Amino acid sequence: MGRHPLSLLIVILSLMLLPYGYTWKEYRIRRSIDLSFTNPLISDTKLPADLVPSGYSLFLHPVLEKSTFAGRVNITMMCAKSTNQITLHAHHDLTVDELDLEVVKMADDSKIPIRRVGRVPKKPLLEIYFHDSLTVGVSYELRLKFNGNIWENVEGIFEGKYKQQANAAGTDTDTEGVIEAEEHSYISTYFRPHHARRVFPCFDEPAYKVPFNVSIVRPATHHVLFNTELERTEELTSSDSKHVIDVFKRTPPMSTFTFGFLISDLQQVPSMSDEKDDERKKPAIRIWARRDFQKNVADVEQRVKLALKKLQDYWGVELPLEKLDVVALPGFSYVKPADNWGLIVFKESELMRGYYNLAQELVYQWLGSWITPHWWSDAHVNKAIAGFLSADTAIKIDGGDEFEGKYPMTILYSIYYEFSKRYPHSRITGQKHETTCSKTELVLRMLNYTLGEDTFRRGMQKFIQHREYKTFYGDDVWEALTKQAHLDQRLCESATVNDVVNSWITKDRIPMVNVIRSYGNRSATVTQKLYLRERPHDVLDKDKMLWWIPLVVVTQDRLNFGNMSAVKWMKQVREITLEELPGSDEFIIVNPEEVGPFPVNYDERNWNLLATFLQKEESRTTIPVYTRAKLLHDAWNLAYAGELSFGTAFNMTLFMKYERNHLVWNPVFTLIDHIGRHIDMSAVHKKFEMYVRTLLTPLYEELVSNQQENEEMWKANLRSLAKNFLCRAGYKPCIEEAQRAFNKWMDSPDPDAGNPVANQYICPVFKWGTREEWEFGLQRVINFPESRVKSERTYLLKTLAGCPSQPFKIDRLLNIMVLEDNGNFTDNDISLIFKMLSGGSSGYTTLFNFLKNNWDAIKLRFKNRESLWDNMINSATGLFTTQEGYDMVSQLYVQHQGEFGTAEHIIEKSLKNIKEETKWSDENLPVIEKWLDNFLASNGVADQKFLG
Repeated sequence: MGRHPLSLLIVILSLMLLPYGYTWKEYRIRRSIDLSFTNPLISDTKLPADLVPSGYSLFLHPVLEKSTFAGRVNITMMCAKSTNQITLHAHHDLTVDELDLEVVKMADDSKIPIRRVGRVPKKPLLEIYFHDSLTVGVSYELRLKFNGNIWENVEGIFEGKYKQQANAAGTDTDTEGVIEAEEHSYISTYFRPHHARRVFPCFDEPAYKVPFNVSIVRPATHHVLFNTELERTEELTSSDSKHVIDVFKRTPPMSTFTFGFLISDLQQVPSMSDEKDDERKKPAIRIWARRDFQKNVADVEQRVKLALKKLQDYWGVELPLEKLDVVALPGFSYVKPADNWGLIVFKESELMRGYYNLAQELVYQWLGSWITPHWWSDAHVNKAIAGFLSADTAIKIDGGDEFEGKYPMTILYSIYYEFSKRYPHSRITGQKHETTCSKTELVLRMLNYTLGEDTFRRGMQKFIQHREYKTFYGDDVWEALTKQAHLDQRLCESATVNDVVNSWITKDRIPMVNVIRSYGNRSATVTQKLYLRERPHDVLDKDKMLWWIPLVVVTQDRLNFGNMSAVKWMKQVREITLEELPGSDEFIIVNPEEVGPFPVNYDERNWNLLATFLQKEESRTTIPVYTRAKLLHDAWNLAYAGELSFGTAFNMTLFMKYERNHLVWNPVFTLIDHIGRHIDMSAVHKKFEMYVRTLLTPLYEELVSNQQENEEMWKANLRSLAKNFLCRAGYKPCIEEAQRAFNKWMDSPDPDAGNPVANQYICPVFKWGTREEWEFGLQRVINFPESRVKSERTYLLKTLAGCPSQPFKIDRLLNIMVLEDNGNFTDNDISLIFKMLSGGSSGYTTLFNFLKNNWDAIKLRFKNRESLWDNMINSATGLFTTQEGYDMVSQLYVQHQGEFGTAEHIIEKSLKNIKEETKWSDENLPVIEKWLDNFLASNGVADQKFLG
């Protein structure tokens, strides 16, 4: 039998699964302080501290018709250190009038003679030099003019357009009486993290927090939303009645990146609140949207107020805002909202979600706008606090319905996978900082548990006190928590939260904890070590890494999951002892509910006690869902890492026969994939396939039989995951359904006009269907019309290569693309096919044989296409996991030694990796096979329901 989709999950469910089976990343990337942009700024050279700004007076005149803007700015500053120059940020896209520029002494308005003005090459800096040094302690004002372009990309000032149905009454219609859509334009800003310099010369660093006096020109048909309330409107000129000037109230001290405005004709959404109550409450909440969209955001005001109230209660202090404008901006393409002080701009779709996104941006009003990280190196702490509090707020309001219970498991399991690699992040710096931030958020959650929610909250309140309109460093947070923890006696005086946190966030790693019980004296030896899944475990300094680890323990005789206090802390020590544990017939659980971000291993007896307990219906549900998921997840991943016998890990799956909670099931799909990929070429694979069919079939059939119209979303998602898997596993009812749908496409008079088949059906047809069906799909790719959406062709191409288990289908595709050099396939198409074929043994084995049998012809085809050659060698040789595979690749290497060219190092690396994977197979396959034999002998397998 060919390659089973157990080992293709990473490909075929790629749009449905992350490491934990949930697109939590959609939430994670919507951060106001974007680490992928702020990370490069950490090492950025700071402006000289010789001059300190004290205020801006800014006039802006955007001209929508020309996509340009002009303006002038007066910057007041105090000389803190003797200097003969002023250095400001000014982007190269910004034109500064260097001739009409002056600096005056504030005391007497006398002009300071300027020697020269210049721009710094390759740096966004404007320098103004004087003949004489400025006087320390004296205030000066810089006055200058500038102009620039309004861009479509979301940086600095950008423009956007949207269409809206004209008012029905009194409007023109077309010949059929249909109301025509009118085009509307707007201008908005996105200054995070350092785009203010694109709009006006300034001190564009977060630590400089000063007031702004702002005036903005707008069309008379539009209005301006700004950080503060409108103070008055003035004429632009007596001859221009189409434009006016809006003058706004002076802002509080704020950083340049929190500056923002929106010029539009959006309308305020009618309030659903009692107006009298509204007048007494600050800030006044106003929601803005296009007229056609207002009904979609009618409840946003109430959601904002509720989230704001929860956060105010948490911080113990209200935001000093007169108003807060929340905008649903049509055509706003950026994934992150623009969260300016008092003005938050969302994509329309983002305001239709639950509470998390709203709470996150509201947190940034406190941490970001009101209180600001001193430098970009503290941005990850700011972001981690926002993430934790946003999730906490959403959960407290409605149980976190939008997460479907998956917070924080998705990000936690992602952290487990990333930090257990030999080379985390593949040295991708942006990803490193994102995962470091996620880990910091999980450490905050750990502290919230172990210090106690009350102590943690009071510590956060202590941190925010007396920092209004000021900046903070990351250590300020930890010091405030330490003081409160000592005061409440939740942490011993010799320990600090700084010590705990730094042991976690300064390492690109996580620990694992081993608990070996001594049943005779009711104690356990607890050790910690670096957690590594990838082999070989040859990480430098792994034996020197130690963490502060809280040991929260639940025992079978006291299943109390409400008290998450640590019975002991591992204070960066290798080993400690737990005492007064239950008897030899009762289990213990360490780190329940994933209190800390680390997996836990036990001795075999404790694991088997847990496995037995979980199989009993009356006792299983006494262990909460998160802990059940954790036990299953830890067991499989520790086995995969070589820390636990696979026999013990498989025992922990036996309770899944009765388990129906999606939080426990979701990681199972990825865990199955990890093992399935590894044993794909072995004789054990068929048995593993039968085991998984036995596991999944009852789940799916029960979900189908109990399907309801208004069921919870998680049921639909879980059913879809199970169905997709079983379809590709050859589940007959699904294959028949898929072929019926596919045949309608084949029988259509113009099959190239569009694809009427749901994506879920295509892969099973290409895997289990006829040669004719697969060939039909190939012709649809070859004849794909230019007018259709290209992503549809890409999906077909992926499934044509990634789904079939029959080598003849893959060979046919490779012959057309590579040997015949068919002009319908680009180099990108070929690279995509190679990548898809690396997803399973049927694919990469067929590709390997194709390479071996057509070596000379392929070498000729790829003579000047080194990237394709390298990709092919990598996909054809890099995925084998057995001695047989090693022998095949080794023979090819010897046979063509010296002919691999740019791919020489690739095949050498492949051989090294296969050797390592072969060791894993030799150690684990016999154990897996023995367990599967026993399981299959005592469990009925519904193989009659499957093809193949």
